[in-house]
Amino acid sequence: MPSEFIAHQWLNAKLLPTSEIALSLKIIAIIVAMRWMAGLYRGAINGAEKLVWLSTFNSTIATLRFVGVLPVLIFIDSSPSAFFLYQLFVAAIELIGLALKAYQLLPVLPIGQRVRWAWAPLKPVLKFSLTIAFTSSVWVLVTQTDKLVLSNILPLADYGYFTLAVLVASGIMIIGGPIGSAILPRMANLEAQGKHVEMIVLYRQSTQFVAVLAGATATTLALSAESVLYVWTGNTVLAKEVAPILSLYAWGNGILALAAFPYYLQYAKGDLRLHLIGNAVFVLLLIPTIILVASKFHGIGAGYVWLGMNLLSLVAWLPLVHRKFEPGLNAKWYMHDVFTIVAPIALVGMLSTEYIGKANGRLGLLMEIFLVELLLLTTGICASTVIRNAIKVKIKKIRIQ
Repeated sequence: MPSEFIAHQWLNAKLLPTSEIALSLKIIAIIVAMRWMAGLYRGAINGAEKLVWLSTFNSTIATLRFVGVLPVLIFIDSSPSAFFLYQLFVAAIELIGLALKAYQLLPVLPIGQRVRWAWAPLKPVLKFSLTIAFTSSVWVLVTQTDKLVLSNILPLADYGYFTLAVLVASGIMIIGGPIGSAILPRMANLEAQGKHVEMIVLYRQSTQFVAVLAGATATTLALSAESVLYVWTGNTVLAKEVAPILSLYAWGNGILALAAFPYYLQYAKGDLRLHLIGNAVFVLLLIPTIILVASKFHGIGAGYVWLGMNLLSLVAWLPLVHRKFEPGLNAKWYMHDVFTIVAPIALVGMLSTEYIGKANGRLGLLMEIFLVELLLLTTGICASTVIRNAIKVKIKKIRIQ
């Protein structure tokens, strides 16, 4: 069985029984299959633009997945299999909830009428759908290669430290993901209606919004990495060892949140050919580089590769996408929508490093991190013309009332 092979031959476990690892891997496989099916129903709900319901549901599931598990681990069982059995339970709730909502949105068929299988409705979108499926598969390969390589190289305990850093840094992508999910169908709809100018305006406004949120969060995590990890785990040794990896992945994910925007533009245009090429090139560069570097420098090496590859994508590949799909946009997007927001955030963040980590105790450090995040968000809001104008309009309406 593959799970037994991975448990015995691939992972460097020293304390956990291989039977426990094998059981956990089997549960993970079932969870992956269920979440893959959930993606189908989520796409249907997203296409119907039921975004408020979907955002609420996603938030509830995320809370169950990451917060609800804590009482299970504290009061019931702290074994890996217990953790993954709970995640399986949450995945089942997610799948059932999304399926029920998706079928509720489907048109009601007359009594006695059945929908028969036919290729005709699929043919117009088949090529586009297969391209999305392929690029999604490539994306999984891109984002998981470092974990795969290090799972074989590192002892399981050290690999746990590495995955902790990656997990904390992934919070940045959780911020950008819902925004992308919200604007994708809207941009495609506007482009289909011939409202190209409105589509570009939405694209640029969303860029500024993500630049503020992802920029502030990435900077806070990168510069306060040790404090964040200590507040979360209470382990000073672990926090000190994992902090450099968290900093690199935080910067890398912050860049990635912005580098994802050209995909939204290509999706709205219904042409993912360039995206397909870009992903293929990215994989061809990433996999051998990360195998070589991570084999020698372990987690810290993987962090540098992740940061470097995302930075390369942002400065080298992204202009090609803009040049093809919206000539004349590139300089405006970089300077006005990204740089004028991210640069002040980074500058204020670096100036605040003198005061980071001075508080006593976990609660004091938590308040310190919160204040730094609030400071950087305020800086980003002040630098963003879109958010400033939205606030001015809101204040004006309140005064009129």
